[in-house]
Amino acid sequence: MLGLIFAGTAFILFLVLFLPVLGVLLLIHRKNPGLAAKIGQPIVKYAFRFVMFFTGTKTYRFGLENIPKDRPVMFASNHRGILDSALAYGSLPVLAGFVAKKSVKKAPIFALWMKVLNCYFLDRDDPRDGIKMILNSVDEIKAGRSVFIAPEGTRSKTEDMNPFKEGSFKMATKTGCPIIPVAMSGADDVFENSKPFVKRAVTVIQYGEPIYLDQLTDEQRKFVGAYTQEKVAEMLKTHEKYIYNNPTQKKRRKEAAKQNA
Repeated sequence: MLGLIFAGTAFILFLVLFLPVLGVLLLIHRKNPGLAAKIGQPIVKYAFRFVMFFTGTKTYRFGLENIPKDRPVMFASNHRGILDSALAYGSLPVLAGFVAKKSVKKAPIFALWMKVLNCYFLDRDDPRDGIKMILNSVDEIKAGRSVFIAPEGTRSKTEDMNPFKEGSFKMATKTGCPIIPVAMSGADDVFENSKPFVKRAVTVIQYGEPIYLDQLTDEQRKFVGAYTQEKVAEMLKTHEKYIYNNPTQKKRRKEAAKQNA
C-alpha cells in the first residue's frame, strides 16, 4: 500500500511541478518538434526512474550497447503492463516516439507530455487509424527519430506473448531501418498482478542485437514480425533468474506445485 501511495504521489508531483516546463515545450513543439522531444525526453526519463524508485522496484538494463547512435531504429517489444513505458523511457539513450493506445490520450497532462515526445495514439479497432500510424511512423523515422512499438497490440495476460502483428513492421520495411528486439519482464508483477496495490519486484529490460532487413532471407523478411518475436522470446528465457523471487512468480510456482502434487 505504501508503495502505491509513494509512487502515485511522486507521479502527481512531477505532473504539477513541471507544468510550466510542459507549457514551454508545447510552444517549442509547434515550430520544432524534434527540439521539444530532445529537451523533454530526459526529463521524462528521470521522472519515470524517480517513480519506479518509490515502488521499491529494482531494474536491470541490458544491451544498451546494441542501440545504434547514428541512425533511427524501430524498437519492437513484448507488452507486460502499464509500467512498460517507464522501463523503456527510463533506459533509452536515444530519442524515440512511442505508439500508445488511443485511450491514453484522455489522460490529462500526461497526454500532452506524450505529444511533446512525438508519440502516436492508435485506435486498435480502426484499420484506417493503423495505416495512418504506420505512415506517421515512417515520416518520423525518415526525420531521424526512432519509434517504439509493442507489436502484440495489447498486453499478454499469460506468460506467453500474443503473436506480433506483421503490419507493425511496415515502418521498418518501408524505411529500411534496423529493428531492435526488446524483452521486458517483471513489470506486471509490480502492479497488474498485485491490483489494487503496488508490490516490490524486480524488472528487466533487454535490448537485442539489431536486425538488418538486408541480411535476412526472403522467408525471414516475409515474416519479420515472427522472426523478431523469436529473438524477444530467446531473451525472455534468460530473465528468469532475475525475476525468480517476485511475488507473482512465487505464487505461480506454489500453485503449480499443488497441481502436480
